[in-house]
Amino acid sequence: MSEKNVSVPLEESPLFSGLDEKEYKIVSLIFKPIHAAKNDVIFKEGDMGDDLFILVSGELNASGLQSDGTQRWLFNTYPGEFFGEMSIIAREPRSATITASEDSVLLKLHAYDFFNIINILPETGYKMLKAIGKVQNQWLDQSSKSYNDLTRWGETARRRAITDEMTGLYNHRFLNESIKERFDNQSMNFRVMSLLMMDLDKIHNINDKYGTKAGDIVITVASEIIRSCLRPGDIPARLSGDEFAVLLPDTDSNDAFKVAERIRANIESRLIEVPKSPGSQENTHIFTRTSIGIAIAPFHAGTTAEFEEAADSALRKAKENGRNRVEIFE
Repeated sequence: MSEKNVSVPLEESPLFSGLDEKEYKIVSLIFKPIHAAKNDVIFKEGDMGDDLFILVSGELNASGLQSDGTQRWLFNTYPGEFFGEMSIIAREPRSATITASEDSVLLKLHAYDFFNIINILPETGYKMLKAIGKVQNQWLDQSSKSYNDLTRWGETARRRAITDEMTGLYNHRFLNESIKERFDNQSMNFRVMSLLMMDLDKIHNINDKYGTKAGDIVITVASEIIRSCLRPGDIPARLSGDEFAVLLPDTDSNDAFKVAERIRANIESRLIEVPKSPGSQENTHIFTRTSIGIAIAPFHAGTTAEFEEAADSALRKAKENGRNRVEIFE
């Protein structure tokens, strides 16, 4: 960076928005103009600083160091904006690295001169501090909004990664991870859990007669019924199509059978409104049924794969014995 004599419109900066003409003329004499060529570094993150800057022309960008050692872009600074004030007011290290994106002109105010203004011209200094506080509050409000937006986005992305889009139940991957986590837990030897595997009986008949939209409606309704029959800590999942599973932590065979039977009975008794035929604007009402198989760990399995295989074997037995029934693995 090199110093040059330039004309600087200080009155355009928020830092001086509260100053009258006389105050502005006095303060403008104290700032020193600086020219920064493209890619010049104004200051680095972590440095202690003694200067406040105002950008007069050009553009700057701020970047921060990530945990992996790479620089991440944070924000741009445009003409009229000031920065670096916290290093001279609070004596804090620079919170970012500031680099010129293009040839730029800045104004520099040293900490000594800044505090001289406050001591000699307290009213003027008060106005400048007030302007700094106002901009800081605006920045905090924007940062808070960005943080909240990022948090909401992150939560949405997380939920999409572990849930089935159509039903809102967990997906197969999350179910597997939940089971594996419990098997990996050393205390697993002292705790029991149950796994329900279920299919809606002959869903393909519904798709053929009433259309795939009707099949989706039936699957969605069944998902709602499954969820309504469970405790907060239970994990219902849609595996694919009309196939579902439910992990029941701390649940033995007797209680698991009661849950499964409750799900089966509620699905069987539910009258579901669907299109009368594929593409029809008229509706009709139908019933559906489900078959459910149950496996209990650690009695029936010692791994995630064995657990699912045992529950699936019990489900096949339920289908072979006439469907619309619950069977426990033997």
